[in-house]
Amino acid sequence: MQSAMNLLIEKFDHAVRKAFPQLLETPPIEIVQSSQEKFGHYQCNSAMKLSKLCQQNPRQVAENIVRHVQLTAENGQPMISRLDIAGPGFINITLDPGYITEAVQDILDKPHLGIPFPSKKQRIIVDFSSPNTAKEMHVGHLRSTIIGDCLARLFEFLGHHVLRLNHVGDWGTAFGMLIVYMQDACPEILTGKRETDLKHLMECYKNAKQRFDDDPLFKKRSQLQVVALQGGDPAALEAWKIICRISREAYQEIYNLLDVKLTERGESFYNPVLADLVLDLEAKGLIQISDGAKCIFLEGFQNREGETLPLMIQKSDGGFTYDATDMAAIRHRIEVEKADRIIYVTDAGQSTHFQMIFKAAEKAGYLDPHKVKVDHVPFGLVLGMDGKKFRTRSGETERLKDLLHAGVEEAKKILLEKTPNLDAKERDALAHALGIGAIKYSDLACHRASDYTFSYERMLKFEGNTAAFLMYAYVRVAGIKRKVQIDMDALRKKDRIQLEHPSEIALGLHLMQFSETLDQVSRELLPNRLTDYLYGLAEKFNAFFRDCRVEGSPQQNARLLLCEAVACTMRQGLEILGLKTVERM
Repeated sequence: MQSAMNLLIEKFDHAVRKAFPQLLETPPIEIVQSSQEKFGHYQCNSAMKLSKLCQQNPRQVAENIVRHVQLTAENGQPMISRLDIAGPGFINITLDPGYITEAVQDILDKPHLGIPFPSKKQRIIVDFSSPNTAKEMHVGHLRSTIIGDCLARLFEFLGHHVLRLNHVGDWGTAFGMLIVYMQDACPEILTGKRETDLKHLMECYKNAKQRFDDDPLFKKRSQLQVVALQGGDPAALEAWKIICRISREAYQEIYNLLDVKLTERGESFYNPVLADLVLDLEAKGLIQISDGAKCIFLEGFQNREGETLPLMIQKSDGGFTYDATDMAAIRHRIEVEKADRIIYVTDAGQSTHFQMIFKAAEKAGYLDPHKVKVDHVPFGLVLGMDGKKFRTRSGETERLKDLLHAGVEEAKKILLEKTPNLDAKERDALAHALGIGAIKYSDLACHRASDYTFSYERMLKFEGNTAAFLMYAYVRVAGIKRKVQIDMDALRKKDRIQLEHPSEIALGLHLMQFSETLDQVSRELLPNRLTDYLYGLAEKFNAFFRDCRVEGSPQQNARLLLCEAVACTMRQGLEILGLKTVERM
């Protein structure tokens, strides 16, 4: 079923064209969900803009529009029960309760919660997480990983073809110095004779960086090792593969905890095409030499001194940079992967870099913005209770693995207090769902461009806009169904939803706006729009539960079905956020 918002836009667009046939072009119809119930369910704000074109009073324009709005749906059933003009020309729209009832019934009767799949499925690439090989994932990787996963889940649910790419930093100078250091300090690891872990690799990396900065001979050996690696030297490649494997296994443990799936395609993937990339950019006249390096200079990008910022494609020593890798990546994603949309999820500090990459890709002819949409999805910092970048008590950057395990343990403590008689195995499963879910939800509920303060205490509360509050609403539905003990499958076949009480209608309206929320998130790429929706759903369900008795009431079956629609919507919304639901708490 098409969303009410889209149907209303169509109706009002048709009404405007009939009301003002003299206008060759009309501005896009502006319809929004009403902020308060007393203003109806939706509001059309187009009269003000049209008044300037028609040179009429906005209220007269609104009255003319209202006269031409068709109030029925396509099947002839009533859709709009009232149209009221308020203030200078706002048109308040109240939907017919029967229309809302049918829309909610579709959630149960139709596949995919009644949300239609797109007429044309897009190929969407989401680039997220992207840790650096041989370095442990820290709290800074949390946001990229869960925001990217949420967006990927959203587009997958909407029916698009999604490629989830993990653009890991697995190439470059860092590997030259790490390999040389390990050849000196622990060569048996690089030959596969001794196993190690990521923690040891991190220690090797720190020591290697120190020697690289202090020892000119070590620095030269490292640079030569990079050349050997890029040139395909078998020994260098074998050492590199071992380092990558150790890192990959450590990262996978975290991805398993977060229930995140990714296809690894690191910087090394694009190494074979970098020389050709440089030749192509030179042939198109985009390369300029600056201090021996091959660069692209773009208008509109300056540093604080007013100097034009370069995209350095190739260093003076012949080595390639991550600018080159990102140019090769966007070219491959468009020309080989045939992407319709590419979404990069990284911290806000990389915004200028990606703006330059997109602009350079346009100038090179790789990116046609009319055919391929590219988005950089920036996010802010995770802060500690002191308002500074989140770190451990010792001042070290918090390891993501430690943070996640601590979240599960904190959840377990709360559950021990609240449900001391709960089976230990069930408590562990619940603690995992609640602990990981709380961390994810707390992050996603913040506007991604903002910094937020990390607090286990706040995110695990059972009140307010938290994962626990939403899960409890879902569990309450499960509890109602257990208490009534009715076969829900049989009930769905023989009975139908009836919305009569104001709390039922308010809940039903919110349920039917789920698809509109998903459309909004797909446009704005802001997961907090979905968390806000689900929080509103939990609150409206609680108001319904307070005002409308289910068990033993004359409306029991219809209200049970309404509860089931809430559960289906809540479960799907939480799944898009990457949260698991539980049946009891």
